[in-house]
Amino acid sequence: MSKTLFEKIAAREIPAQIVFEDDLVLAIRDIKPAAPVHVLIVPKKPIPRIAEAKPDDHKMLGHLLLKAAEVAKSLGLNEGGYRLVINNGPNAGESVPHLHLHILGGRHMSWPPG
Repeated sequence: MSKTLFEKIAAREIPAQIVFEDDLVLAIRDIKPAAPVHVLIVPKKPIPRIAEAKPDDHKMLGHLLLKAAEVAKSLGLNEGGYRLVINNGPNAGESVPHLHLHILGGRHMSWPPG
């Protein structure tokens, strides 16, 4: 089975602007930002989408959310706020079949989203 785009980035086979990394997750700047600040938090373990996460993934999923909050704070987004988004499937806008969380900030967000 071939590696996903995010696995290749984590393996340094494809360049990316990394803003945070630990043993479980990688945070990178989105190459097509939808906001002034648009960072992706990606688990290093390849899970195609949130609907395919298993009960054993609960610690990694919690870590993903906590690190998203830390990265958002480090990017100066706490005061004005930010949005966290997980797309699940093509109709939701999922373009890479590897679970990832979007941090969007730096501007006012409208509701409902797109």
